[in-house]
Amino acid sequence: MRLANLLAAAASVAVASSTFMPLPVSAASIGEKTAQAKAEIPNCTRKIGALAIREPQTRWWEGLGLESPEALLKVFVMKSGCFTLVDRGKGFELAQQERALAAGGTLQGGANIGAGQVRAADYILVPDIASKNRNSGGTNVGGLLGGFIPGGFGAIVSNISISSKTADVVLTITNVRTSEQQAIAEGHGSKTDVGFGVGGGGWGLGAFGAAGISNYQNTEIGQVVTLAYIDAYSKLVTELGGLSADAKADAPSQAVTLARPGVLRLTADEKGKVLKPMESGMILYPTGNTNGVWVEVADEVGNKGWVSRLSLANYK
Repeated sequence: MRLANLLAAAASVAVASSTFMPLPVSAASIGEKTAQAKAEIPNCTRKIGALAIREPQTRWWEGLGLESPEALLKVFVMKSGCFTLVDRGKGFELAQQERALAAGGTLQGGANIGAGQVRAADYILVPDIASKNRNSGGTNVGGLLGGFIPGGFGAIVSNISISSKTADVVLTITNVRTSEQQAIAEGHGSKTDVGFGVGGGGWGLGAFGAAGISNYQNTEIGQVVTLAYIDAYSKLVTELGGLSADAKADAPSQAVTLARPGVLRLTADEKGKVLKPMESGMILYPTGNTNGVWVEVADEVGNKGWVSRLSLANYK
Protein backbone atom coordinates (compact mmCIF):
# COMPACT_ATOMS: atom_id res chain seq x y z
CA MET A 1 0.00 0.00 0.00
CA ARG A 2 2.84 2.34 0.86
CA LEU A 3 4.51 1.57 -2.48
CA ALA A 4 1.31 2.44 -4.33
CA ASN A 5 1.08 5.74 -2.50
CA LEU A 6 4.69 6.57 -3.38
CA LEU A 7 4.10 5.78 -7.05
CA ALA A 8 0.98 7.97 -7.09
CA ALA A 9 2.86 10.81 -5.46
CA ALA A 10 5.67 10.50 -8.00
CA ALA A 11 3.16 10.59 -10.86
CA SER A 12 1.58 13.70 -9.37
CA VAL A 13 4.97 15.43 -9.21
CA ALA A 14 5.67 14.43 -12.82
CA VAL A 15 2.37 15.94 -13.97
CA ALA A 16 3.01 19.12 -12.04
CA SER A 17 6.50 19.40 -13.52
CA SER A 18 5.18 19.01 -17.04
CA THR A 19 2.41 21.52 -16.41
CA PHE A 20 4.50 24.22 -14.75
CA MET A 21 7.66 24.27 -16.81
CA PRO A 22 10.34 26.75 -15.65
CA LEU A 23 9.86 30.12 -17.32
CA PRO A 24 12.66 31.33 -19.60
CA VAL A 25 14.82 34.18 -18.39
CA SER A 26 12.90 37.35 -19.22
CA ALA A 27 14.31 40.00 -21.50
CA ALA A 28 15.45 43.30 -20.06
CA SER A 29 12.58 45.51 -18.99
CA ILE A 30 11.59 48.65 -20.86
CA GLY A 31 13.02 50.66 -17.97
CA GLU A 32 16.39 48.95 -18.25
CA LYS A 33 16.51 49.27 -22.03
CA THR A 34 15.55 52.93 -22.19
CA ALA A 35 17.96 53.69 -19.36
CA GLN A 36 20.70 51.92 -21.30
CA ALA A 37 19.85 53.85 -24.47
CA LYS A 38 19.89 57.12 -22.54
CA ALA A 39 23.31 56.24 -21.12
CA GLU A 40 24.60 55.68 -24.66
CA ILE A 41 23.92 59.30 -25.72
CA PRO A 42 27.43 60.77 -26.14
CA ASN A 43 28.66 63.36 -23.64
CA CYS A 44 30.95 66.02 -25.10
CA THR A 45 33.90 67.55 -23.29
CA ARG A 46 33.43 70.79 -25.23
CA LYS A 47 30.60 72.61 -26.97
CA ILE A 48 30.45 72.17 -30.74
CA GLY A 49 28.47 75.40 -31.10
CA ALA A 50 25.06 76.99 -30.55
CA LEU A 51 22.16 74.93 -31.87
CA ALA A 52 18.55 75.76 -32.76
CA ILE A 53 16.03 73.00 -33.50
CA ARG A 54 13.53 73.46 -36.31
CA GLU A 55 10.43 71.38 -36.92
CA PRO A 56 10.16 69.80 -40.38
CA GLN A 57 7.39 71.12 -42.63
CA THR A 58 5.46 67.83 -42.60
CA ARG A 59 3.95 67.42 -39.13
CA TRP A 60 4.15 63.62 -39.21
CA TRP A 61 3.98 63.23 -35.41
CA GLU A 62 0.40 64.47 -35.16
CA GLY A 63 -0.94 61.37 -36.93
CA LEU A 64 0.72 59.20 -34.29
CA GLY A 65 -0.62 61.11 -31.31
CA LEU A 66 2.86 62.40 -30.43
CA GLU A 67 4.23 65.83 -29.60
CA SER A 68 6.74 67.59 -31.83
CA PRO A 69 10.14 65.83 -31.81
CA GLU A 70 11.68 69.25 -31.18
CA ALA A 71 11.02 68.83 -27.45
CA LEU A 72 12.44 65.30 -27.52
CA LEU A 73 15.66 66.45 -29.17
CA LYS A 74 16.04 69.25 -26.63
CA VAL A 75 16.24 66.62 -23.89
CA PHE A 76 19.02 64.80 -25.77
CA VAL A 77 20.96 68.01 -26.47
CA MET A 78 20.83 69.15 -22.87
CA LYS A 79 21.91 65.74 -21.59
CA SER A 80 24.82 65.41 -24.00
CA GLY A 81 26.26 68.87 -23.38
CA CYS A 82 27.47 68.95 -26.99
CA PHE A 83 25.70 72.18 -27.95
CA THR A 84 24.50 75.41 -26.40
CA LEU A 85 20.76 75.29 -27.06
CA VAL A 86 19.17 78.51 -28.33
CA ASP A 87 15.40 78.83 -28.50
CA ARG A 88 13.74 79.74 -31.76
CA GLY A 89 10.31 78.41 -30.83
CA LYS A 90 7.56 79.51 -28.46
CA GLY A 91 10.01 80.64 -25.78
CA PHE A 92 11.72 82.91 -28.29
CA GLU A 93 8.38 84.39 -29.34
CA LEU A 94 7.69 85.39 -25.75
CA ALA A 95 11.22 86.75 -25.40
CA GLN A 96 10.61 88.90 -28.45
CA GLN A 97 7.49 90.30 -26.82
CA GLU A 98 9.57 91.34 -23.81
CA ARG A 99 12.13 92.94 -26.10
CA ALA A 100 9.38 94.83 -27.89
CA LEU A 101 8.10 96.12 -24.53
CA ALA A 102 11.61 97.25 -23.66
CA ALA A 103 12.04 99.00 -27.01
CA GLY A 104 8.73 100.81 -26.49
CA GLY A 105 9.78 102.10 -23.07
CA THR A 106 7.14 100.08 -21.20
CA LEU A 107 9.46 98.07 -18.93
CA GLN A 108 10.96 99.40 -15.73
CA GLY A 109 14.35 101.07 -15.93
CA GLY A 110 17.39 98.87 -15.56
CA ALA A 111 15.81 95.85 -17.26
CA ASN A 112 18.92 95.53 -19.48
CA ILE A 113 17.00 94.19 -22.47
CA GLY A 114 18.00 95.55 -25.85
CA ALA A 115 19.81 95.16 -29.12
CA GLY A 116 22.84 92.94 -29.53
CA GLN A 117 22.05 90.44 -26.76
CA VAL A 118 20.51 87.46 -28.57
CA ARG A 119 23.00 84.69 -29.24
CA ALA A 120 23.27 83.56 -32.86
CA ALA A 121 22.72 79.91 -33.74
CA ASP A 122 25.70 78.28 -35.42
CA TYR A 123 23.73 75.24 -36.55
CA ILE A 124 20.12 74.24 -37.23
CA LEU A 125 18.97 70.71 -36.38
CA VAL A 126 15.94 69.31 -38.24
CA PRO A 127 14.39 66.05 -36.96
CA ASP A 128 12.45 64.13 -39.60
CA ILE A 129 11.37 60.68 -40.69
CA ALA A 130 13.46 58.86 -43.29
CA SER A 131 11.83 59.41 -46.66
CA LYS A 132 12.56 56.01 -48.15
CA ASN A 133 9.79 53.52 -47.40
CA ARG A 134 11.30 50.28 -46.09
CA ASN A 135 8.20 48.61 -44.68
CA SER A 136 9.16 45.70 -42.46
CA GLY A 137 5.61 44.39 -42.17
CA GLY A 138 2.34 45.51 -40.62
CA THR A 139 0.61 48.76 -41.43
CA ASN A 140 3.14 51.25 -42.72
CA VAL A 141 2.12 54.88 -42.79
CA GLY A 142 4.54 55.92 -45.52
CA GLY A 143 2.88 57.02 -48.72
CA LEU A 144 -0.57 57.63 -47.26
CA LEU A 145 -1.61 61.13 -48.23
CA GLY A 146 -4.42 62.38 -46.05
CA GLY A 147 -5.83 58.89 -45.43
CA PHE A 148 -6.49 57.32 -42.07
CA ILE A 149 -5.34 54.11 -40.47
CA PRO A 150 -7.82 52.05 -38.42
CA GLY A 151 -7.53 53.10 -34.82
CA GLY A 152 -7.61 56.82 -35.50
CA PHE A 153 -4.05 57.42 -36.64
CA GLY A 154 -3.94 60.21 -39.21
CA ALA A 155 -1.43 60.06 -42.04
CA ILE A 156 1.33 61.69 -43.89
CA VAL A 157 4.13 59.85 -42.14
CA SER A 158 6.99 58.10 -43.86
CA ASN A 159 8.70 54.95 -42.69
CA ILE A 160 6.88 54.27 -39.43
CA SER A 161 5.19 50.90 -39.10
CA ILE A 162 2.50 50.86 -36.44
CA SER A 163 1.85 47.11 -36.40
CA SER A 164 5.47 45.98 -36.37
CA LYS A 165 6.53 48.98 -34.26
CA THR A 166 9.51 50.17 -36.29
CA ALA A 167 10.72 53.67 -37.10
CA ASP A 168 13.48 55.07 -39.30
CA VAL A 169 14.36 58.70 -38.64
CA VAL A 170 16.87 61.22 -39.93
CA LEU A 171 18.61 64.22 -38.34
CA THR A 172 20.14 66.96 -40.46
CA ILE A 173 22.58 69.64 -39.23
CA THR A 174 22.88 72.80 -41.35
CA ASN A 175 25.57 75.46 -40.93
CA VAL A 176 23.77 78.81 -40.50
CA ARG A 177 26.55 80.88 -42.08
CA THR A 178 27.39 78.76 -45.09
CA SER A 179 24.11 76.77 -45.51
CA GLU A 180 26.23 73.61 -45.79
CA GLN A 181 24.67 70.42 -44.47
CA GLN A 182 27.40 69.50 -42.01
CA ALA A 183 26.01 66.05 -41.24
CA ILE A 184 23.06 63.76 -41.88
CA ALA A 185 22.43 60.75 -39.65
CA GLU A 186 19.77 58.04 -39.83
CA GLY A 187 18.52 56.12 -36.82
CA HIS A 188 16.42 52.99 -36.42
CA GLY A 189 14.18 51.84 -33.59
CA SER A 190 12.04 48.74 -33.23
CA LYS A 191 10.01 46.88 -30.62
CA THR A 192 12.89 44.42 -30.24
CA ASP A 193 14.96 47.33 -28.94
CA VAL A 194 12.60 48.31 -26.14
CA GLY A 195 10.42 45.38 -25.06
CA PHE A 196 7.38 47.58 -24.30
CA GLY A 197 5.95 48.05 -20.88
CA VAL A 198 3.77 51.10 -21.38
CA GLY A 199 4.06 53.48 -18.48
CA GLY A 200 7.54 52.31 -17.54
CA GLY A 201 10.80 53.79 -18.60
CA GLY A 202 14.17 54.81 -17.30
CA TRP A 203 13.84 58.43 -18.32
CA GLY A 204 11.42 59.52 -15.61
CA LEU A 205 8.88 62.30 -15.67
CA GLY A 206 11.59 64.79 -14.84
CA ALA A 207 12.88 64.42 -18.38
CA PHE A 208 9.72 63.64 -20.32
CA GLY A 209 6.67 64.74 -18.36
CA ALA A 210 8.13 68.12 -17.52
CA ALA A 211 9.09 68.63 -21.16
CA GLY A 212 5.52 67.93 -22.28
CA ILE A 213 6.51 64.82 -24.23
CA SER A 214 5.35 62.00 -21.93
CA ASN A 215 3.58 60.33 -24.88
CA TYR A 216 7.02 59.40 -26.22
CA GLN A 217 7.47 57.38 -23.04
CA ASN A 218 3.95 56.10 -22.48
CA THR A 219 3.05 54.80 -25.95
CA GLU A 220 4.62 51.94 -27.83
CA ILE A 221 5.23 53.82 -31.07
CA GLY A 222 6.54 56.78 -29.06
CA GLN A 223 9.12 54.56 -27.39
CA VAL A 224 10.25 53.24 -30.77
CA VAL A 225 10.60 56.75 -32.23
CA THR A 226 12.56 57.80 -29.14
CA LEU A 227 15.03 54.96 -29.58
CA ALA A 228 15.38 55.78 -33.28
CA TYR A 229 16.23 59.41 -32.51
CA ILE A 230 18.70 58.37 -29.82
CA ASP A 231 20.42 56.21 -32.43
CA ALA A 232 20.50 59.06 -34.96
CA TYR A 233 21.64 61.70 -32.46
CA SER A 234 24.48 59.49 -31.20
CA LYS A 235 25.72 59.01 -34.77
CA LEU A 236 25.36 62.72 -35.50
CA VAL A 237 27.44 63.82 -32.52
CA THR A 238 30.15 61.32 -33.39
CA GLU A 239 30.27 62.64 -36.95
CA LEU A 240 30.49 66.26 -35.77
CA GLY A 241 33.22 65.55 -33.23
CA GLY A 242 35.97 66.82 -35.53
CA LEU A 243 34.48 70.27 -36.00
CA SER A 244 36.17 73.33 -34.54
CA ALA A 245 34.51 74.84 -31.47
CA ASP A 246 34.45 78.26 -33.17
CA ALA A 247 31.99 78.05 -36.07
CA LYS A 248 31.97 81.84 -36.42
CA ALA A 249 35.72 82.04 -37.02
CA ASP A 250 35.66 79.09 -39.42
CA ALA A 251 33.08 80.70 -41.69
CA PRO A 252 34.05 82.97 -44.59
CA SER A 253 34.02 86.70 -43.92
CA GLN A 254 30.79 88.58 -44.50
CA ALA A 255 30.35 90.47 -47.74
CA VAL A 256 30.79 94.24 -47.45
CA THR A 257 29.43 97.20 -49.39
CA LEU A 258 31.41 100.08 -50.85
CA ALA A 259 30.02 103.22 -49.20
CA ARG A 260 31.25 105.64 -51.87
CA PRO A 261 32.93 105.45 -55.29
CA GLY A 262 36.53 104.26 -55.10
CA VAL A 263 39.22 102.16 -56.74
CA LEU A 264 40.63 98.67 -56.26
CA ARG A 265 44.42 98.84 -55.85
CA LEU A 266 47.07 96.19 -56.50
CA THR A 267 48.88 96.90 -53.22
CA ALA A 268 47.89 98.19 -49.77
CA ASP A 269 49.09 101.70 -50.56
CA GLU A 270 47.46 104.97 -51.53
CA LYS A 271 49.86 105.11 -54.49
CA GLY A 272 49.33 101.47 -55.46
CA LYS A 273 48.42 100.62 -59.05
CA VAL A 274 44.71 101.02 -59.76
CA LEU A 275 43.20 97.75 -60.95
CA LYS A 276 39.70 99.10 -61.60
CA PRO A 277 37.32 101.88 -60.53
CA MET A 278 34.39 100.86 -58.36
CA GLU A 279 30.90 102.33 -57.91
CA SER A 280 29.12 103.10 -54.65
CA GLY A 281 27.05 100.15 -53.41
CA MET A 282 29.32 97.52 -54.98
CA ILE A 283 29.45 94.18 -53.09
CA LEU A 284 32.95 93.01 -52.11
CA TYR A 285 34.23 89.90 -50.34
CA PRO A 286 37.07 90.29 -47.80
CA THR A 287 39.75 87.58 -48.04
CA GLY A 288 40.75 87.95 -44.40
CA ASN A 289 44.04 89.74 -45.14
CA THR A 290 44.53 93.25 -43.76
CA ASN A 291 47.36 95.80 -43.66
CA GLY A 292 46.70 98.78 -41.42
CA VAL A 293 43.62 100.53 -42.75
CA TRP A 294 43.72 98.45 -45.93
CA VAL A 295 41.55 95.39 -46.53
CA GLU A 296 42.10 92.83 -49.27
CA VAL A 297 38.86 92.06 -51.12
CA ALA A 298 37.56 90.28 -54.20
CA ASP A 299 34.73 91.49 -56.40
CA GLU A 300 31.94 89.35 -57.82
CA VAL A 301 33.94 88.39 -60.91
CA GLY A 302 37.10 87.40 -59.05
CA ASN A 303 39.24 90.55 -59.27
CA LYS A 304 41.30 90.80 -56.09
CA GLY A 305 42.94 93.88 -54.61
CA TRP A 306 42.99 96.38 -51.73
CA VAL A 307 40.58 99.04 -50.52
CA SER A 308 40.56 101.32 -47.49
CA ARG A 309 38.32 100.12 -44.67
CA LEU A 310 37.13 103.72 -44.35
CA SER A 311 35.33 103.33 -47.68
CA LEU A 312 33.42 100.21 -46.59
CA ALA A 313 29.92 100.60 -45.14
CA ASN A 314 29.62 97.46 -43.00
CA TYR A 315 33.13 96.12 -42.46
CA LYS A 316 33.80 94.71 -38.97
